[in-house]
Amino acid sequence: MNSVAVIGAGAWGTALALQAHRAGCAVALWARDPTRAAEIAATRRNPRLPGVVLPDAIRVTAVMPAAETVLLVVPVQHIRSIAAALPADGTLVVCAKGVERDTHKLPLEILAEYWPGRAMAVLSGPNFAHEIAAGLPAAATIAATAPGLSERLAQIIGTPGFRVYASDDPIGAQVAGAAKNVIAIAAGCVIGAGLGENARAALVSRGLAEITRLTVALGGKADTTAGLSGLGDLMLTCAGPASRNYSLGLALGAGTPMAEILAGRTSVTEGVATAPAIVARAAEAGAVMPICAAVAGIVRGELTVAAAIDALLARPRRRE
Repeated sequence: MNSVAVIGAGAWGTALALQAHRAGCAVALWARDPTRAAEIAATRRNPRLPGVVLPDAIRVTAVMPAAETVLLVVPVQHIRSIAAALPADGTLVVCAKGVERDTHKLPLEILAEYWPGRAMAVLSGPNFAHEIAAGLPAAATIAATAPGLSERLAQIIGTPGFRVYASDDPIGAQVAGAAKNVIAIAAGCVIGAGLGENARAALVSRGLAEITRLTVALGGKADTTAGLSGLGDLMLTCAGPASRNYSLGLALGAGTPMAEILAGRTSVTEGVATAPAIVARAAEAGAVMPICAAVAGIVRGELTVAAAIDALLARPRRRE
């Protein structure tokens, strides 16, 4: 039996623990807070996933567990704070999406500072936690550069209802996963401001072009952005009402102040921290990302939604 440690007991971590259990793995779910870990262990429920009951076989703990496969499911802005404390053995699989605020690094780049030469991968795709927890059909990409690693990991955590496709492009999977959150904020702003479905479709299409430019500039593959971790995830996040990033943009577009939106949330909206970071990383790589730049201006309080939209519409026309 394969052993899997899920590091992070939020909604997504809990959903992945359930999926790994379905796949026949011995699963440990780690929560940073001992009190929270004890509550989940005792009740077999996580308030982040209402109505979901954890099987007794899933061990919930506040002690960092060891396993053959370690799924890292903490927000990207917190990866550095726990990187050194991760289990010393086992393949690390990043299941978070974003760019580090201060360094502009992707998740695997952060981990490589602490675990050079270690086998690592990234899991990404169009997956809402509550649907994965419920066992609804879904698919994802797992990407690694080590020969055969992504295929092996796909066999470990995949099931007929959760199809996992192997990829050798972790750069593309990480860039797409990070940027789609930023584009989703923009898509929400468009709908919240009453600009219509045509405008959202145009924005999402151009957002995909931005994702592709940065992917290629960083050494990834353009084809990746047309797959599950790119277009698939972008479609879900820019339209699904359960998307934290889209719903934040929706509220911004309707005129709700950023501080008020964030004050009412208990979970992380990754696109807020990622927007300025990914724009900075794009500038370093020579990639132009005007939609992401507009969102960065909005979340920093430098642009209103109306001003950002006007600026995008005023950009010079160009060939597609």
